[in-house]
Amino acid sequence: VQLQASGGGLVQAGGSLRLSCLASGQTSTAFVMGWFRQAPGKEREFVAAIVRIGGRTYYADSAKGRFTISRDNAKNMVILQMNSLKPEDTAVYYCAARGLGASMTSGYDYWGQGTLVTVSS
Repeated sequence: VQLQASGGGLVQAGGSLRLSCLASGQTSTAFVMGWFRQAPGKEREFVAAIVRIGGRTYYADSAKGRFTISRDNAKNMVILQMNSLKPEDTAVYYCAARGLGASMTSGYDYWGQGTLVTVSS
């Protein structure tokens, strides 16, 4: 599975951004699609995930109420709508995919190249 993330950029605090992840290749093996982020000097952390069949979602506490993950299976695309952005949301955001498994926050096998989100105060 190949993943291509896009949509990052510079936004003021309180603003919104929409990240997209386009999957190609053996997408039938991508049972769960997720977003992670890595801020400068920090470890990569889970943000949100969605099950491709059924659409069950899971969010990190930092994302609940502000971010929404959705999918368009016909287009092999996963979207992360980010609202009410804060400076602490500044990070490189990565799209990821994993096969069947219980965890929504770990065990991802495939990773995209990342897209930079910068939130100014």
